[in-house]
Amino acid sequence: MGTRIADRVREQIEQMIVTGEFADGERLDEVKLAEQFGVSRTPLREAFQSLAASGLLTLEARRGAFIRHPDFVELVEMFEVMAELEAMCGFRAARRVTERQMTDIGLTIDACEAAIAAGDSDEYYRENEKFHHLLYEASGNRFLAREAARLHKRLKPYRRMQLRVNGRMPQSMREHRAVFAALERSDSKAAAATLRLHVAIQGERFNDLMASYRQMGARKAG
Repeated sequence: MGTRIADRVREQIEQMIVTGEFADGERLDEVKLAEQFGVSRTPLREAFQSLAASGLLTLEARRGAFIRHPDFVELVEMFEVMAELEAMCGFRAARRVTERQMTDIGLTIDACEAAIAAGDSDEYYRENEKFHHLLYEASGNRFLAREAARLHKRLKPYRRMQLRVNGRMPQSMREHRAVFAALERSDSKAAAATLRLHVAIQGERFNDLMASYRQMGARKAG
């Protein structure tokens, strides 16, 4: 139960950070946030630890938690590396994925489709996250899987934010199906290319992310 409360608090603070409700460098008030979310400080501090691991907070001994927004160039560079890591996982997974893993990946696709039908972007993201972590596991390379999962966690709030853009969930779903089809065919090149495009920040997605950052900057300046 405590972990679920911490996860809920983390998601709420995460959303507040990426939508610009906190300024870069701002110190978070534990007492105020605990009252706002109706929780004790224990799950709040667990949420802070998780957000620090994602790079959104800096924790300083005896001083507290401070907001850290990556600059836009750093964020785009992280997405570039993420796209290549996912492509590497997809390339290997197409050769190494097991029947059990294919079944589990297929179940996440079904769950994502149900989330789209319900208009639930948060549930879609949760199942989307399972989809990607299963692909990392299916690569058969534990070091690669750990590195992909680590960067995925760092980019989680921004990947979640993108899914709220109109039309992005159905597009993401089509890309998931294309990856699954490539795995079924054992087509390493197609799996890698599809995942690279699925994650890369370019075209409209680049503009959406830029617009979100401008909005954050305007709120912080205000």
